[in-house]
Amino acid sequence: MSEFAISKDGTRIGYDQYGEGTAVILVGGAMQFRGFDSNTMEMAKLLAAKGFTVLNYDRRGRGESAEAPSFSLKDNIDDLATLIDIVGGQAALFGSSSGGSISLAAAAAGLPVTKLALWETPLSEELGAGGAEFFAGLQERVASGDKAGTIEYYMKDMPPEWLAGAKNSPGWPIMIELGPSLLADAESLAWSQSAPRAELWSGITQPTLAIVGEQTVPIMPKAADSIVANIPSARKATIPGANHGWEPSVMADALAEFLAE
Repeated sequence: MSEFAISKDGTRIGYDQYGEGTAVILVGGAMQFRGFDSNTMEMAKLLAAKGFTVLNYDRRGRGESAEAPSFSLKDNIDDLATLIDIVGGQAALFGSSSGGSISLAAAAAGLPVTKLALWETPLSEELGAGGAEFFAGLQERVASGDKAGTIEYYMKDMPPEWLAGAKNSPGWPIMIELGPSLLADAESLAWSQSAPRAELWSGITQPTLAIVGEQTVPIMPKAADSIVANIPSARKATIPGANHGWEPSVMADALAEFLAE
């Protein structure tokens, strides 16, 4: 049964908590939330069984956290601060995809994060203008009220078969309701280009693991290399995975090993 936390602005955040031990919070990427992401749900339980407290939550604008007045990166960082308090005042973060850039921003903001595990964070070139332009375009789409167009815009630079598959899936009606929540994803990616990364991430001293799949799209290994190059405490790992996806048991094993170090 879901539990609920109240964030700084009064938004109700739904979450599940499993296990006992070192705390880790799972930060979903674009389109991910508990009712739409069975892989992460399964992985959370497997990881908890290995001796960890695992908190899996619906980011604001999604699932049981759907009602929110705003969807900024700061809002999402405030939500994480609330959840970290719930698990004892400090926690590791596992950021999936753009959840990784949100996790980086949370650690850089000074939240009491013990470790960062980042799965295929889709960072573009350092100091590029693309992130800010993309964020502005997404804001326009969300403001227009074109729900399908918003998701199409968000996915425009992804492999075309990903969008085609989404449109032909039973989950498409759910996806098109998530547009406003994607503002934080886009804002976090724009933030990652807003200053030299060594400067932007200078406050991140926590052990950091940048994870990529063995078969992935070209942007992901380059992004992981950028994380390692600009965070002295970071290293890169490769696990079995393809098309931005992973098996729950494989990811649970990788995270358990990293968190136990």
